[in-house]
Amino acid sequence: MTQLYLRWLSIFVLLASSPAFALEHVTLQLKWTHAFQFAGYYAALEQGYYRDAGLQVNIVEASPATNPVREVVDGKAQYGVGTSGLLLERAAGKPVVALAVVFQQSPYEIYAAPQVQHLRDLIGKRIMLEPQSDELVAYLKKAGVPLDRIQQIPHSFDANGLMKGDTEAISGYVSNEPYYFKQAHYPYQTFSPRSAGIDFYGDNLFTSEKELHEHPEQVKAFRAASLRGWQYAKEHRSEVIDLILAKYTQQHSRDYLYFESDQMIPLLQPNLIEIGYMNPDRWRHIADTYADIGLLPSDFPLGNFLYDASEPDLTWFYRGLLIALALIGIIALVALYILQTNRKLQSSLLKLGATQQALSQSEQHYRLLVENMRDVVWILDPVTLRFRYVSPSVERLRGYTPEQVMREPIDAALTLEYGAALKQQIQRNMADFMSGTEPDKVYVEELQQPCKDGTLIWTEAIAQYYRNKETGQIEIHGVTRDISERKAAQEKIQHMAMHDMLTGLPNRMLLNDRLQQALIAAKRDNGHCALMFLDLDEFKQINDTLGHDVGDQLLKLAAARMLECVRESDTVARIGGDEFIVLLRTVEDAHHAFVVAEKMRVALSQPFEVMQQRLTISSSIGIALYPEHGKDYSELSKNADIAMYWAKGCGRDNVQLFGKTKSLD
Repeated sequence: MTQLYLRWLSIFVLLASSPAFALEHVTLQLKWTHAFQFAGYYAALEQGYYRDAGLQVNIVEASPATNPVREVVDGKAQYGVGTSGLLLERAAGKPVVALAVVFQQSPYEIYAAPQVQHLRDLIGKRIMLEPQSDELVAYLKKAGVPLDRIQQIPHSFDANGLMKGDTEAISGYVSNEPYYFKQAHYPYQTFSPRSAGIDFYGDNLFTSEKELHEHPEQVKAFRAASLRGWQYAKEHRSEVIDLILAKYTQQHSRDYLYFESDQMIPLLQPNLIEIGYMNPDRWRHIADTYADIGLLPSDFPLGNFLYDASEPDLTWFYRGLLIALALIGIIALVALYILQTNRKLQSSLLKLGATQQALSQSEQHYRLLVENMRDVVWILDPVTLRFRYVSPSVERLRGYTPEQVMREPIDAALTLEYGAALKQQIQRNMADFMSGTEPDKVYVEELQQPCKDGTLIWTEAIAQYYRNKETGQIEIHGVTRDISERKAAQEKIQHMAMHDMLTGLPNRMLLNDRLQQALIAAKRDNGHCALMFLDLDEFKQINDTLGHDVGDQLLKLAAARMLECVRESDTVARIGGDEFIVLLRTVEDAHHAFVVAEKMRVALSQPFEVMQQRLTISSSIGIALYPEHGKDYSELSKNADIAMYWAKGCGRDNVQLFGKTKSLD
């Protein structure tokens, strides 16, 4: 008896150690290096979800030269992570099958230098486009910037490429490049394909037809375990970040991984759409977009490309039917059983169809609204101009609750300057939509909005008109985001371009513009204006002996004194070193200009307290009058400069009017 027991035990051990009971080895090929972008797969491995599915998974990161599709099709990996460009690979004869969508929105965007205000500004400019970013190619073409009109250069995969001026624009991820731009305080521009109605899926889990045909249950198990891992990663972000740093990579800082997760988790849209859900209509939209730019044929078939995870398994039904036919003696009982089973199956299929339809409608309705909950999503009635829906994030943006915003007309959400203009624009857009000329047009507006605390912020509103299928009414669906930092950066850049960095005075560029305006006004009104050239006497000696720090402080104090001597309508400009130009926009006569210049000379001759030192300087000032001494900028400048050198020749600390002093020759 004991021997028999030992024999059976040895047989059991042998069977348990055989390949039939061992974990199946499979490889998952990522599309890029290890980061939070692939957090769900790390979580599925660490939490044992793959092991529970009978799988031992090797997760392989990619390099710039890695092609995940080629790795899977060639059998080097059973599963891969790819973009919506999987459709193009399928059309090229690669038998890939999309298993699940991880990111309901693509993280791809175009980042540009601050001087690039519109995509069309990139025509003739350099741009770095990374591989598999086909949706950005479609975006550029839709904006009137095809590839043959830009200088496409190899991608450096480094945000510094843009910040150092190696290129005017780069493609990138919302979770990557913005982090480095903000760290460097770089004022960049962002262009999103969604603003043009190009809304692709993000990272997609895929396999090959061969793998699906030979191992259907394994594919199903791998997909389920992976999506379970993504659910865990979403709910345990800090734990997964610790896991990434401990076991996968230390290339990125913890702060970077938190930033990346902040951007990535909203793209999952887990609160409204089940993780992994794929909408066939959405894939059709992506295929049509590719067809519009000539990358796919029209009506490209999606049938074998999309994996149907909900398809019911009817194998047991047919087996039951065969058993029923074999058991003639109990045919009545079997028939009753089949009837009841069919009813349950029919009910389940009807419920499944209803669920899928509701899910599809839910996605279509909320996809735009939940694009990024840091922004404000809303629905506006274009007739009553009242909001039907406002997301809770409006309280973080403006201090008002959604209920408060929806109780008020649109005027309360805008400043007076923008309110009236926007209402007229809405009526024009409404007329265009009703006429059917541009039913899918996306509108982008920059607006100034009041906050509850009395401050004003700059926002960007992206909106599109829709007809509600249930009510038949027109609605405006939109997203509003805070662009105050971007506007401030633009204003700072504009100010820097028109003003002297040291004194804050206008530079030659701004002076030229104001002088042209003054000359036009003087000619129209038969009036006079005056141009004064001013040089600080002996400033170079102070700068050379006491140092540039003292010299810079002296220039700032001198500039302040000059401003006190003129009106707000006049201009004091620094054109370099210790040289200044003063524009008196209107003067009665030469005596009036002389009085102002003399006032400025006296003010500058008073002692200055600079860095605990008492310094004294003087100034030489030359005056030229319009129209007596010149009728344009060139002539006035030349004659005012001559008059200033007359003042220097007369012993400095002097004011001279052009034509009133004889030449030193």
